Amino acid sequence: MRILTLLPVALAVLLASSCSQAQSDSQEAGGADKASKGKHHKKKTKQKDEAQASPDGGAEVKKAGGDPHFDAAAAAAIPGLRTIGSLAGVVPENSGLVPAEQAGAYYSFGDVDNPPRLFKFDLTGHLLGTVDIAAPNNDWESISRDGQGNYYICDCGNNHSDRRNLALYRVRPDQPRQVGSIRFTYPDQTEFPPAKKVRSFDCEASLWHAGKIWLFTKDLAQKRTSTVYTVPDRPGQYTAQRMTSLAIPGEVTDAALSPNGHRLVLLGRGELFLLDGNSWEDILKATPRRVDLTGAGQTEAAYFKDDRMLLLTTEQGAIYEYTLP
Repeated sequence: MRILTLLPVALAVLLASSCSQAQSDSQEAGGADKASKGKHHKKKTKQKDEAQASPDGGAEVKKAGGDPHFDAAAAAAIPGLRTIGSLAGVVPENSGLVPAEQAGAYYSFGDVDNPPRLFKFDLTGHLLGTVDIAAPNNDWESISRDGQGNYYICDCGNNHSDRRNLALYRVRPDQPRQVGSIRFTYPDQTEFPPAKKVRSFDCEASLWHAGKIWLFTKDLAQKRTSTVYTVPDRPGQYTAQRMTSLAIPGEVTDAALSPNGHRLVLLGRGELFLLDGNSWEDILKATPRRVDLTGAGQTEAAYFKDDRMLLLTTEQGAIYEYTLP
């Protein structure tokens, strides 16, 4: 009888213990799930932000390794465009293009979330070497050089117009540990970030000209203009000087000036804009002329090979020669 009396008590204790353990396990799993969500939050946020920045769903296709802007048949039909090489598997998320010191060689790099590294390659896409730069890659977007062998890396990507650490890095590839920082702010930005309808402080296009770095913004909010700013090409802290605004109905991804100084190209995604003039001042007053490159891919970088021939590269790695009309 005593055994029968104690049995319900023991059973109750056992059930209570099991429930307590189950609750504990559930709490631990919930904590682990929250930790897992937290661990991947930045990655998901980045993907979401990229999708917002690319309304056509480009971020999702990019994630899968494709290019929503590329169409082989359409690219082949573009007059003057010729595929000459590929950086696929060589430069991750290729962005930027500039000649290296070695004849026939060029530099590029991967943009945000990639190492601060220059990739040297020939125009077939053959990798010739890499150079690690002693500067952070917050969001490298473009690169240019002056006539003295200095390179200027534009760490100015700013999709949400909220960065307070915008910079250009002056460096010589043979001295990659010696980096001069050119830090700057925009004179007309007072909020970080501003309202979405005025978020126009992203910059993916820059070039060196006459002792200054010229910056051409990407109007993510309205897609109507590119504002032009300058900063000195010497290390220091500056407020950029606002020069003018250009009527560009698209998103500017790079800038290139012809060797004779009479033509400026502002590259966009699957398009470019030509501005011609007898002087730099005339060029900045010119009416942009649009050239359709639909199908060529997500065109990210441009450099003049000569006064009529452009080199173009896409984020996914295509290398083109393009004879301007």
